[in-house]
Amino acid sequence: MCTSPEPRRLPGDLAMWFFILAELSVFAILILAFAVTQVLKPEVFADGRAQLDTSTGLAMTLSLLTTGLLAALAVQRVRLGRSREGGALLVGALLVALVYVGIKLGEYAHLAAAGLGLEHSTFFTLYWILTGFHFLHVLLGMVILGWVAV
Repeated sequence: MCTSPEPRRLPGDLAMWFFILAELSVFAILILAFAVTQVLKPEVFADGRAQLDTSTGLAMTLSLLTTGLLAALAVQRVRLGRSREGGALLVGALLVALVYVGIKLGEYAHLAAAGLGLEHSTFFTLYWILTGFHFLHVLLGMVILGWVAV
């Protein structure tokens, strides 16, 4: 007798997937607005980019990549039945995410002190909206990491 394997299901429920789709849609719209406006106002965007510190951006990127790596390793450990290690890796991910938060808050303070707020230019209006939405996304992710780690 030949039995076929059960069809694979996506994890989570339908509401979770609608939430993820909504998040992706908002990010896509914001990034598209940023890209289109950059084409329409290249000089404003060149000036805006010149005001940003690339080493700060690199540090934030590395902290988020490290957070993701630690979270993925945590999932792997839990699947191997090593829950204690998984929990420790999630705590590590949370701590590295805190590094991102600290750097981003420092960047926001620096930009605000330099007068580069929402109303400074089209570039900074979109920059603050896009990075602010992302910042809130990271904070929510940290809450979830903390909840899962406990």
